[in-house]
Order: sequence, then C-alpha cells, then structure tokens
Amino acid sequence: MKNKFLLLIPALAALGFATQCQSTKPVATASEAAIVAPVATPAALAAPKEYRYESVPGDPLGVRIYKLDNGLTVYLSDYKDAPRIQTYLAVRAGSKNDPAAATGLAHYLEHMVFKGTSQLGTQDWAKEKIELDKIEALYETYRGQRTDAAARKRTYHQIDSISGVAARYAVPNEYDKVMGAIGAKGSNAHTSNEETVYQEDIPSNQLEKWAAIQAERMREMVPRLFHTELEAVYEEKNRGLDSDFNKELEALNGALYPTHPYGTQTTIGTIEHLQNPSITEIKKYFGQYYVPNNVALCLSGDLDFDQTIRLIDKYFGAMSGKPVPAFNAPVEQPITAPIVKEVVGPQSENVMLGYRLPGKASKDAVRLRMLDKILTNGQAGLIDLDLNQQQKVLQAASFTDLNDDYSTHVIYGTPRQGQKLEDVRGLLQGELAKVKAGNFPDWLIPAIINNEKLTRTKSYESNEARASAMYEAFIERIDWKDYLQQQDDFGKITKAEMVKFANDNYRENYVTVFKRTGTDPNKVKVVKPAITPVPATYNTLALASTPPRSCSRSSTSWVVPSM
Repeated sequence: MKNKFLLLIPALAALGFATQCQSTKPVATASEAAIVAPVATPAALAAPKEYRYESVPGDPLGVRIYKLDNGLTVYLSDYKDAPRIQTYLAVRAGSKNDPAAATGLAHYLEHMVFKGTSQLGTQDWAKEKIELDKIEALYETYRGQRTDAAARKRTYHQIDSISGVAARYAVPNEYDKVMGAIGAKGSNAHTSNEETVYQEDIPSNQLEKWAAIQAERMREMVPRLFHTELEAVYEEKNRGLDSDFNKELEALNGALYPTHPYGTQTTIGTIEHLQNPSITEIKKYFGQYYVPNNVALCLSGDLDFDQTIRLIDKYFGAMSGKPVPAFNAPVEQPITAPIVKEVVGPQSENVMLGYRLPGKASKDAVRLRMLDKILTNGQAGLIDLDLNQQQKVLQAASFTDLNDDYSTHVIYGTPRQGQKLEDVRGLLQGELAKVKAGNFPDWLIPAIINNEKLTRTKSYESNEARASAMYEAFIERIDWKDYLQQQDDFGKITKAEMVKFANDNYRENYVTVFKRTGTDPNKVKVVKPAITPVPATYNTLALASTPPRSCSRSSTSWVVPSM
C-alpha cells in the first residue's frame, strides 16, 4: 500500500510557494504588545486574530514570548546571520519524572519520537497497528514473568517474531529523510534530569513544512521498531557501565541525593528496567507530558515574527492542553559530616568532592557559577595556578551541574604517580579554604565578569546559543526578564559576597568519592536478548541499513571536562 505520509509531501512542497508577506506593523517596544495576523477565513467575515507577546526592554536577543490559547509557549528571536532558523522543541519532562519502577523511560521515549506516527513512517498503518498492539501486550506479559526464565524466553521469541512482521510495514528513518528533504541539519535530541529537547536547523523558507512535521509528531507517538531500538539503548548503558568516571558520578549523586531522583535513578535507567520495558508506560508518559502547556518552541534566525507565530498557531494551535502531573521535589536532609564512597575500576585513579546547593533559579546558583570560575577558568583560577601549573597534581578542575531543584558542585583531581588520593583531596580543600579566607587577588572577579560578558556576546552571534538560552529559561521555569537578570546579577558579584558564600556553604557537608584502580567485583553488563534483524524496507524516502539513533549527549545532564 502506498505510504500515507507520501501523500503529504506534495502538500508540504506546495506550502513553500504560498505568498508570505512581511508584516508592515511597526515593532512594538512596550514590555507587552500585540500583533495582528490574518486568519484563514476572509477578512470580511472574521476579525483578525490577535497574538499578544511579552518582551524585555534592552534585551540583547530581542526575544518575543507568545502563549497560544492551548498553553504552548513560543520564544522567537530575529537574527539574520544566515537564511536559516535554529529550532528547539523543549518538553518540561526528563528522567526525574520517570516512574520509580520504570527508570530510563523518558530517554527511551526520546528515541521513539523519531520513529514516526500513523501517517509518518508506515506503509500500511491499519495492518501495522494490529501487530504493534500485539507487541505491546506481549511486553506487559514479559514484564510479569521476571521469575520464570522459560516463560520469558517463549514470550520474547513471540515478540521477536511479531516484530519482524510489523517491520514489513515500517519505513525506517522516514522522519530523518523527510527533514533532510527540506534541507534540515543537526536533527537530534537529548534527555537529562529536567528536560527532553528536540532540535533542528532549517532553511528559513521551509518554516511551514517544519511546523507541519513537528506538530504531526507531537500529536502522536508510535513505538515502531521498538525492540531493535533497544539495542542502541543497551549500548548506551553498557558504555556507561564501562566508564569509571560515570560510576563515580552515580556514587556521588547517590550520596548527595539519597531521596531525590537526582540520586535515586539515572537518565539511562537501571539494567532491570531496561530489560523489562513497557510500551504502555511510555505511551502514558507521552500522553501526560507531551502536551502544549508543557512544551516550548524556541526559534532564532532569519524569521518574521508575525508570519512565524501565525504558522505555529496554524499547526500547533488545535492541540489540547491538559494538567500535567505535579512533581513534588523531595527535600534532602542536611549533610552534617563528610561521606566517603569508593569506586574501583581499571581506569586512572582520581578523587571527587561533591557539594549540594540550591537550584539554578536561586541567587546562590549564580554565586556557584562564580566560585566555579574562581577555582578553574582555564587560565587564572586558583586550581589552575596553584595545582595544575605548579604540577602539584596530574590534573584538577571544578565543574557544576545546575538543576531546577538542587545544584551540584564537583571538584576533582587526578594524582601524580605515587601520590595518595587523600593528599589530592587535601590540596583541593586547600584551594576552597583560600576562597573562604579571601586569599585571592582582587582583580580576579572583575576579570571573570569581563570574560563572561565577552564570551556571552560572542556566543549570541550563534542562533544555536540564542535558542538554547530561550529553552533553558523555559525549563528553569523563570520569566525571560529574570533569566536576563541572572546575567546582570553575575556581573555585580563582589569579593566579600563570595567569601561569605563559601563560608556559608562549604563546611563538612560534602561527599568524597575515591576512584581506585583495580578490578570491580560488581561489574555488570546488559545482556542483550536474541534479536532477529528486521527486514529492510525500501522506498524513495528510506534506506535499508540506517543504524539506530543515538543521543546527542550522554543520558545525564553532566558536562564533564575530559580527564
């Protein structure tokens, strides 16, 4: 049967040739203004629809923030660096929203969103759906057979067999082919604690096609080619299990956050949950969180504000909003004495110190960013000068992980040959002690502020950075003016303020993780079940042997310096 989505392609192509006039309205300068866009019906029969937006005077990005009737948030910034637009579709849901009994769900859903819908990625949806429903039911049976190895083997054989039948109706990677056909670049996504974000870099004259396609996959998620995509997720998990650094971070988080999902579960999920996936739970998660009032579209590039918001409303406006499950963040008890953990593995030894601080919308998170730069900034940080340049350790650095509910500050060091990890810890603590005593040059903070301003100004020449700032504000749940204010607050930090901050927050309330060289007696791997390769499906938009998708970043929110 002819692929239904192929019927949509001529219509999409025609969209690119529609007359699209620039608005002749003058740009509003008030913090809240309105633009008027024509509706589909003749102007004589219906009043034009009014789109209201918010803006911030003096905003270097000139961002307009719209809210559609269904709750969808839209951030737009006009920057004509090239005839392209960077787009992000940001969902306020990540691994902390995973059910405790089905960790890794948000991340696996991210993979599934690229598999298409009932219109995209199928040759015969009616027949394919019958087989997919069977597979979903069998996975629920499989999950209930954890203690019966023989029954599980039989059930998985059925899953594997029916998956082969279902795959005959699928068009692998059709989404990627369609996006490629309109000239999109950088098609990818990532999942972390707070968010799942989908990105595209599109030609500006393909905006309507992009909107039509993205709205289509926001409306519906079809978990096709499910069990073969598990192979890609298993590989991601095994890479994490092979990384001593990753194991250290998990140990650190587990000690810092004994009750919060930041520490009790990981974005990639547990082996137990990965080996017992639930399509039913994934569908439920999609229905709960992938709703307009929990999503933002963030676009920066060569765009016209009036035209863009009209197109977005045209394709996304008919979706229905609904209440999103509230996340009640567990409150961690204060750490009153140092906690020590040990990790063993074949890779080089090092030591980590971790501190728990308030979430990224707080003033303390802004101060934490400054402390991080005081310690290491690549040139004149205390650790840079005192430890690295003087070769007191092999390597040392500081980094942060800023999240909505809490932030984490990590200081780590790798010993020189024959040096004890305990001695490296002492050297790291010595650099913190200098901050607490104010024993650092007066010029350091102003220099950091000036460098940050230069770096930020330069980064805003990139549409990717501009659009990223927008989705970060959305995920952080703060107004755009408050997001910009954080930059101003950073520029006003004083030395006295940082000395007080360090003394208030850096005491005996830390976790140490010693990474020692050796054989890990608890080393495990995800054992892959027998998976029969699916039959190749050829048509004008799909290639037979395109590999499964992998994420644009590892499935945590850590940004870790190389060691």
